Amino acid sequence: MSTLPKVAWIGLGIMGSPMSENLVKAGYDVTGHTLEREKLDRLTAAGGTAAASVAEAVRDADVIITMVPASPQVEAVAYGPDGILENARRGALLIDMSSITPQTSVDLAAAARDKGIRVLDAPVSGGEAGAIEAVLSIMVGGDQADFDEAKPLFEALGKTIVRCGPHGSGQTVKAANQLIVAVNIQACAEAVVFLEKSGVDLAAALDVLGGGLAGSTVLARKKDNFLKRDFTPGFRIDLHHKDMGIVTDAARTVGAALPVGAVVAQLVASLRAQGDGGLDHSALLRAVERLSGARV
Repeated sequence: MSTLPKVAWIGLGIMGSPMSENLVKAGYDVTGHTLEREKLDRLTAAGGTAAASVAEAVRDADVIITMVPASPQVEAVAYGPDGILENARRGALLIDMSSITPQTSVDLAAAARDKGIRVLDAPVSGGEAGAIEAVLSIMVGGDQADFDEAKPLFEALGKTIVRCGPHGSGQTVKAANQLIVAVNIQACAEAVVFLEKSGVDLAAALDVLGGGLAGSTVLARKKDNFLKRDFTPGFRIDLHHKDMGIVTDAARTVGAALPVGAVVAQLVASLRAQGDGGLDHSALLRAVERLSGARV
């Protein structure tokens, strides 16, 4: 029998499904719960076990991982009589890999401590491709001993794994990550429209830009989205809108000015208001095209 900890996985969306499957591939016993039947079927097809409720999933777990859209969903699965804190065993480790507000993570850790449950906040960066390939960056907040215990599990999910400080620190770093990504995508989108309106071979231009100082992971990952106008969601505008709200609010709390970030946050909000919230965040290109009178 495996000596690896038993894992409960709550939330099997675009990121959660491939991440949970990577744990199965690494030999972990994974029991999952989510609201969509087809996602549960996908997990069982990969070798995991489906649970009918959060309580059923977490009851015998050594490690519980949550990967849901935002703070309200984390609170919904964590609290209440059917939630994680009331049904997990004392001594279990709860790892929240959602992207939520730092304060939500701090509050969750305090509430869990009263139940004898340890908590790490461990949001990720790398998108759907990074989740599938198990090359995510994982930024972690919480106690060092809990981080050390979770490290082998993280290594089945990502390549860059760093403890950033106490509870909430992972979420703060993730907020900064989302700020950088949004501004970078916006800059790339503006460059694409500028290049096309100038009559330049766009594919050639993006290749050479990617090899110089303008190169970035964002440009490498999103180049084909720009070239093909393929905005199939890897990370939806709706979620980046939520994340820009998190970073804007957190920056206001600590007194940090985000002048460029504030503009991009408004552009993301505008794109969402125009009905593009379900598209990939590379669809910021559509907003630039609209402003430029170009095709959409």
